[in-house]
Amino acid sequence: MASSTRRAALRALTDEIVACAACPRLVAWRHQVAQERRAAFRDEDYWGRPVPGFGDPDARVLVVGLAPAAHGGNRTGRVFTGDRSGDWLFGAMHRAGFANQPTSVRADDGLRLHDAYVAAAVRCAPPGNRPTNDERDQCLPYLVRELEILSRVRVFIALGAFAYDAIWRVLGIAGELLPRPRPRFGHGVEVSTTRGIVMGCFHPSQQNTFTGKLTVLMLDAVFERARVLANDEPASTGRS
Repeated sequence: MASSTRRAALRALTDEIVACAACPRLVAWRHQVAQERRAAFRDEDYWGRPVPGFGDPDARVLVVGLAPAAHGGNRTGRVFTGDRSGDWLFGAMHRAGFANQPTSVRADDGLRLHDAYVAAAVRCAPPGNRPTNDERDQCLPYLVRELEILSRVRVFIALGAFAYDAIWRVLGIAGELLPRPRPRFGHGVEVSTTRGIVMGCFHPSQQNTFTGKLTVLMLDAVFERARVLANDEPASTGRS
C-alpha cells in the first residue's frame, strides 16, 4: 500500500471515529466534561468527541494508550495532547527521534511524528479513566482497521495493561500467530508475534510518574529499544 493510499484511508477512518456514538455512557460523559470544563480551561472550546489516532502513515512503531484524558485529548481533539501524560510521552518520543518537538499542547501546535503513530484502545474519555470491557470491544474494530492501514508497523508499544490486552486482541482478530499462554504485562516485556514485537511500558500517568514507578530513564529506554527493533527489519515481512 502506497503512503498516499494509507494517508487517505486514515483520513476516512478518522471521520468515522469522530462521528461514533456507540457507547451511551461515554457519549454522555464526554459531553458533560466539555460543557462543565475545568476552571483552568473555562475559556476554551472543548472537542468533546471521540479522539482519533494520529501520526506517520508510514510508521513502523504504533503506540497505544488507554483512552483520551477528560481535559487532555477530550479538550484538544488529539490523543495525549494537553495533559501531563502527553508531556512525558512526546518528550520521550522527541528524544528518540520519533517527534519533531518535545511538547504537545494543542492540535495545531506543529507536532509531527516520524515513523510512529499514536492511538488509544478506547476513543472517548471515560468516567474515572476506567472504560468497561464492552466499551473497549466497541472500539477495537477501529484499532483493527488502523492496523490494516498501517501496514509497515512492526513494533507495538502498549502503555499499560489495558492497552496491552487491546493490542493482543487486535492481533488475534487480524489472524496473527501469538504465543500461548499470553505473557503477563510488565514494563519492558517484549513478545514476538508474526506481525512484530509487542512491548510493555508503564503508562505515563501522573500516578506512575509522581510515585517514581515510571521514570524518564525508563520511558526513554522503551523508545530507544523500539527504534532499534523498528530498524531491525526481518528478511521478509510479507507486507508493504
